[in-house]
Order: sequence, then C-alpha cells, then structure tokens
Amino acid sequence: MASGIRLDKVRKSFGATDVIKGIDLTIEPGEFVVLVGPSGCGKSTLLNLIAGLETVSSGDILIGGQNVNRVPPRDRDIAMVFQSYALYPTKTVRANITFGMETRRVPRDAQEAAVEEFSRLLQIDHLLDRKPGQLSGGQRQRVAMGRALVRQPAVFLFDEPLSNLDAKLRIEMRTEIKKLHQRLGKTVVYVTHDQIEAMTLATRIAVMDNGHIRQFADPATIYEYPVDLFVAGFMGSPPMNMIRGRLFHENGRVFVLPLGARESVRFPLVGAAGTAALADSREVVLGLRPETIFAAGSELPGPNRHVFEAPVEVVEPTGPDTMLVFQIGGQDLIARVRPEDVATPGKTFRFEVDMGKAKLFDAETGLAL
Repeated sequence: MASGIRLDKVRKSFGATDVIKGIDLTIEPGEFVVLVGPSGCGKSTLLNLIAGLETVSSGDILIGGQNVNRVPPRDRDIAMVFQSYALYPTKTVRANITFGMETRRVPRDAQEAAVEEFSRLLQIDHLLDRKPGQLSGGQRQRVAMGRALVRQPAVFLFDEPLSNLDAKLRIEMRTEIKKLHQRLGKTVVYVTHDQIEAMTLATRIAVMDNGHIRQFADPATIYEYPVDLFVAGFMGSPPMNMIRGRLFHENGRVFVLPLGARESVRFPLVGAAGTAALADSREVVLGLRPETIFAAGSELPGPNRHVFEAPVEVVEPTGPDTMLVFQIGGQDLIARVRPEDVATPGKTFRFEVDMGKAKLFDAETGLAL
C-alpha cells in the first residue's frame, strides 16, 4: 500500500540559519512528487526530514496519517535511494540487496523470492554474484534501487539518484524509474536540481527557493502558468525569455514596449492581459518561451501572431532545433527555430511570436499578472 505524506508548517534551522521556512505540503498516496530548485534551496534537507535523518525544528510530518516526528527512520515504512549508491564494496549484488532483509530477519525463502522478482524487474538478475566494483554506474544505481524495492515500503525517497550518471544513462534510468512507478504505484518523493528530470517524472512538482515552495502543481501548469518570475525562469530549457518593458495603450490595445528598444518594437498583449485595466507606463516583464518564437512564415498562420525583426548574435545548432540568440533593447533573448531556417550572425532576422502564449509579470513583485 502507498501512503500519503503531509507536512504542516515544517521548519528546520541549523543554529541561527533557517533552511526550511514553514512548509505546508500534501502528497497523495501513489503520487510521484519532485522537489526541484537550485543548490542550497533546502530540497535535500526537506527529504531528510521526511526520512527522519534530520529532526524538525517545529511543525509536523505525517506519513500514512501517523505523526512521525519522533519515529526513527527504520520504523517510517520508507526506503531511500542516494546519489552515492551507498553499496557495500565487499558484498555481492545479491548480498547488498538482501542485507536489509537479513537485519530484519526476513525468512530466507522470502528473501530469495524478492531478489528474483526485483532483479528481473531491474534487469540485474545476471549480475547477482558480482561485486559493485565490477559494475557500471548505471548498474550500481539499479542495485541501489533493488535494495530499496525489496523492502516494499509505502514511500520511496530519491535524493538526486541520477546526478553521477552520464547524459545517455540518465535518460535511460529516468525511463526505468517512471516505469517502476507506473507498475508499483508507490508514493515517491524525488529530489533533483534538473528541471527536465522534474518535468518528465513528476505527477506534481514542488519548485523550491530559499526554504520556501514557490509553486506546487502538475508539470503542465508549472510550465504554462508559472506563478512568478523565479518559477518561470527556472523551469524550461532554454529558460523563458524575460523582456523588461513598460505598458502603453493605443487604439484600445495594450502593448509592451521593451526598455531601451526603439518605439517601433512593441509586443501586443492578447487575451486577459490585453483587456486588463493595467496602468500606462507600468513597468512589467514580458515572458516568452523560446519555442513560441520562430522564423516568420515558417508555421501555420494563427490569430495571435506578431512579426518583428532583430539582429542575430549567435547561431547554435542542436540537431532537431537551432537556437538563435538575438537582442532587443540590449537584452539577450533566445528563439528556437527549425534547422532549415537559415540565419547569419550580425544580420537582421524576421521573427514571429505567438503572443497567445506570452506571460506577463509585475516588474516590482515578480508575480504573474
């Protein structure tokens, strides 16, 4: 059975330093929740509090409806997978996987059945008699996951488990972890600084910054409707373009005039932002995802398209896409265009942007408007 987790006004301080600053969070049974944020934001500390490796300074942690503030880690019905694998180098893969079951005096036949089931699931059944030093990084991580899985806990906790792997292995293991969650249906709390991992794995994402949760929602909502500039800038690769500008009204329409740009470069707001009662000359930040900016005429016509020109600074081919770095009013921006859309550094390029997908933020508070 999967268990839900609830954090109620949880705080953690180390001496005079507040690391977790009053977090409320409810994770439903069977959810895959990813804690994501920059280094030092408190995500690993929060995971350690759930695991019982750290004690809360105040507030409550409930797992399966039970307050576990004073419950030791071994009695919380959790299993944790670490970044460093934490395998015993002198023991075989089989012995590493069964070690926890032996200390809990699980019968031998039950141990064997669990090893057989999960080693086959993780495709490490042919490695059971090897030692960790004979394994690749990806194989070691599978063994660490097998050791956690055989416990069959109510909650799995992952602390940046893929950060030591190369890019190709990270993608493969990401897929394996998602398959495991879909098959087992257990509650997972997963820490990463990699927002692509967060987007691909999570049912919901908690974006953390400076000991707070800025936004907690499903990946599509986090990406399409960020609550503030921090979330908008952190989630996305390349990140969202942020154009500082001022609002002005003309002929019943609302435009953003980028700071430092000539007056002819203006972006018309559409939808709710285009009809809101926003004051003239109010300073705002216009958010445009790179994939919403493309070569003029390269996409099917749409109702909210706006064409503009800007000089290209850098051309970055990536294979399936080409990134064009360009400037407006001295601000560097990125467009994601097709490889066949030829651009030359130093030359003016004709862009088109889907303003229906533009985001608007208050320049002073950073909050979405």
